[in-house]
Amino acid sequence: MPTYEYECSACGHAFEELQAMTDKKLNKCPKCGKNKLDRLIGGGSGMIFKGSGFYETDYKKKSAPASDKKDSPKPATTPAPAGGCGGGCSCHP
Repeated sequence: MPTYEYECSACGHAFEELQAMTDKKLNKCPKCGKNKLDRLIGGGSGMIFKGSGFYETDYKKKSAPASDKKDSPKPATTPAPAGGCGGGCSCHP
């Protein structure tokens, strides 16, 4: 529910009232009792994020599983010699 600001043009009393948007605006001043209330144009309200970890819990992307990571190191392989040594040389430990 929005908070509306009111000011009495007779006595100058200013106050805020929490009302539903469908409620009728107030007319009678609670201080002097005259029907001279004006509803003021408010500056609106900004978004207020309270609490710790708002970004962490609501919008942080989940980390990819280890098998899906593209940055994982690949095992080093040595190319086989062109002549085909048969496995008994220094290129096949």
